Amino acid sequence: MRPLVVGANGQIGRQLINQLPLFGHQCTAMVRSSEQFQQLEEQGVAAICASLDDTTEHLTEVIKGHDSVIFTAGSGAKTGAEQTLLIDLDGAVKVMQAAVVAGVEHFVMVSAIGANQRERWSEALKPYYVAKHYADRELIRSGLNYTIIRPGRLINGPATGQVMIASEICHEGTIARADVASVICTVLGDKHFYAHDFDLLAGKDDIQQALEGLLS
Repeated sequence: MRPLVVGANGQIGRQLINQLPLFGHQCTAMVRSSEQFQQLEEQGVAAICASLDDTTEHLTEVIKGHDSVIFTAGSGAKTGAEQTLLIDLDGAVKVMQAAVVAGVEHFVMVSAIGANQRERWSEALKPYYVAKHYADRELIRSGLNYTIIRPGRLINGPATGQVMIASEICHEGTIARADVASVICTVLGDKHFYAHDFDLLAGKDDIQQALEGLLS
């Protein structure tokens, strides 16, 4: 497929840019600054400069020509609640609306484990969970073919290829960003995973096996 990676300069986004071509996908990286754009172009990565602050109409033009969208943008831990809501919720919804108009085939959302369960929301991160919760709900209602992936606490390090995947995982845990990217690359464009949402942690099953277990 030809996905647009929204949040391509983030840590999962950078993993995706490296991994997507290995899975046969030709991606475009959406970044905010001309410096990021130039760096990617120098690396031979197709890139486009746009912002989640842009209008839905402009984002529609950015998405056109792509058959899928991977949304892995986030406001980051150092911003306040206002930016979290503007990026993780409103920005996400604008991209969904643009994707509908652009006729996107598949929309993959990187959410957060527990976002679908209010009782698991910590007070310190409540605005973040609120944003993820309602962005996920809007994606389900959008009419798009969606896959929502809810990873646990993200850590750095190489991909292990060993994961745990289930509709709901009741305990906390970690997952390498590289493994999140690998799961995204695996489900992208696979109709078996349309209209699916699931939790993702480090585990003992290889990715394909874990995904097949989700369908059984």
